[in-house]
Amino acid sequence: MADTRRPLSPHLQVYKWQVQMMTSILHRATGIVLALGGAIIVWGLMALAAGSDAFAAFTACAGSPLGLLVLFGWTWALAYHLCNGIRHLVQDTGAGYAIPQFVRSSWLSVIGSVVITLLVWGYVLTTGGAA
Repeated sequence: MADTRRPLSPHLQVYKWQVQMMTSILHRATGIVLALGGAIIVWGLMALAAGSDAFAAFTACAGSPLGLLVLFGWTWALAYHLCNGIRHLVQDTGAGYAIPQFVRSSWLSVIGSVVITLLVWGYVLTTGGAA
């Protein structure tokens, strides 16, 4: 007879949280956020094409505290997905599968994305948001 106290498949209660698990989940989540954030880009482009009044409404919304928070989060999602995507490309060559390398590259993806986001927003805020 089978032991019915044991789960049929591994689940989150079985595993302890590790950086590798976190980066995998974040990679999927940031992909979804980037897809949804594409709607903001489309809104901005449509407002730009619609004229100065529509674009002023868009910039007022994007420049609000909530809008800036959303744009900051979207920037981090883009930076993280980029860094982790590069990590996956390196792993596709067969490199970086040893556990110490895997953990190190996972942390580098997280830290690198934070650094990139801060650099981008530091530039944006010091130049007044102008290109």
